[in-house]
Amino acid sequence: DKVVGRGVLLDIARYKGKPWLETSEPIHKEDLEGCAAKQHVEVGEGDIVLVRTGQIAEVRARGAWGEYAGGPAPGLAISSAAFFCQRRVAAVATDTWGTEVLPNEIPDVFQPLHIILLVNAGITLGEIFDLEALAEDCAADGTYEFLFVGPPLPITGAVGSPINPQAIK
Repeated sequence: DKVVGRGVLLDIARYKGKPWLETSEPIHKEDLEGCAAKQHVEVGEGDIVLVRTGQIAEVRARGAWGEYAGGPAPGLAISSAAFFCQRRVAAVATDTWGTEVLPNEIPDVFQPLHIILLVNAGITLGEIFDLEALAEDCAADGTYEFLFVGPPLPITGAVGSPINPQAIK
């Protein structure tokens, strides 16, 4: 009935020195580790990790949403599961529609990372988070951690919910 805790932004696009990741560019465990180290932030148990690919910035710059809501996208690779599971995070959210890299790395399994993180590890997933203002704020002061508040709507029997997330620094 609530999602409240320490939030951490991993700004992968900025870490890689670009405004946004390329279409279908995967984010591997090593990218997450390198980004956290460069941002001087440790990801730990119970954290809510927000991963910025910059895809929302890309569609805004282009002036059209195109295939944003269902097409190929940058995102988390299967190898990223080890990063999140080893640290026992509570939730992972990205600025893409599907969280993981698309097309999927395993052609005959749709959204394999969802199966690993959501089903097998019990990690809550979030999608389509607008992380642009937060990323600018974090880069400006060098602080990539905050209080994250994202209460879901109380829908009986639901397995997902829209939220209005807040990052409080």
